[in-house]
Amino acid sequence: MKSSAFIPHPSAFGMSMSNNNLRSRAWSAILSYAIFRGESAATIALTILLAYFVPHPFDWWQWWYWLVIGAVAEALIVWSSIGDVNIGAQVVAEMFRQEFNPATIKSQKYRAAVERALDYRSRIERMIRQSEAGILRDHLNESTSGISDWIAQIFRLAQRLDAFESDSVIKEDAASAPREIANLTARVQRETDDSVREQARAALESKKAQWANLEKLTNTMEKAELQLDATLTALGTVYSQLMLIHSKDDVEDSRAQRLRGDIAEQIAQLSELQGAMDEVYQGKSVK
Repeated sequence: MKSSAFIPHPSAFGMSMSNNNLRSRAWSAILSYAIFRGESAATIALTILLAYFVPHPFDWWQWWYWLVIGAVAEALIVWSSIGDVNIGAQVVAEMFRQEFNPATIKSQKYRAAVERALDYRSRIERMIRQSEAGILRDHLNESTSGISDWIAQIFRLAQRLDAFESDSVIKEDAASAPREIANLTARVQRETDDSVREQARAALESKKAQWANLEKLTNTMEKAELQLDATLTALGTVYSQLMLIHSKDDVEDSRAQRLRGDIAEQIAQLSELQGAMDEVYQGKSVK
C-alpha cells in the first residue's frame, strides 16, 4: 500500500515553516530511517565484503556485479521501508516525541497526559496511512489537519501546570499571604506615627494585590487542569469518530465538517486558556 504521511502543522513545531518544508522534513526522517536501519547497514557491509574478498566467484563474474546487486537490494529495502505503514507511523511519531518530549515534564500525572495525547495522535496517523488512497484518505487528512496544533497546545498546557506544581515560591507566598495581610492590617490600625502608618498601608495594599493575583493564578491553574482532562477526552472522542468514518464505505461531508469544527473549537478553547494564563503570569506579583 502506498504510504501517505500525516504531516503536522508547522506551528506544532514552534517554527515558521511552510507545509512543503515540513512535509520534506517528515519524508527526510522516513528516508533516513530506511537508509540507516539494520538491514541496510548489513546489506552495505556484505556488499563491500563480497566485492573485496570474493571479487571473482566465477570466471565471468566482475567484482562490480556485487555493487550492482547490493545497490538493488538496498533500493528494495528503502522502498519497502518508505511504503511500510507501521514504519512511517513510527518515524513520524518519533518526530513528535522529540518535539513534545514527555520526559521534560516532572509530574507523572501531566507527563502521562502528554503520553496519552501522543498515543492518540499516533493511532490517528496510523489509521489514515492504512486508508485506501482517494476520497476517504483525503477526508481523513483534511478532518484532522488541526490535530498537531492540538497536541502542541496540550504539551504547553502540561508544561505550565507542571511548572506551577513544582514552584515552591508561589506555594510559600500563597500560604503566608493571609497571615501577612492580617499582620499588616493590625499594624495600620495600631500605628500612631502617620508616616509609618502610610508605609504600612502601602505595604498592605501591595500584599493584597499579590494575594489577589495568587488566587487568580491558582484558580486559572485549576481550570487548566480540568481543561486538560476534558481535552484528552475530546481527543479520544475524535479518534473514535475517525474510526467510525473509516469503517464506512461512503464519506459524509457533514460528519467530516463537524469533526473539523470540533477540533477547531478545542484548539480555540486551549488558546483562550493559554492567553488567560499568560495574562495572569505577566500581571502577578509574587516577589
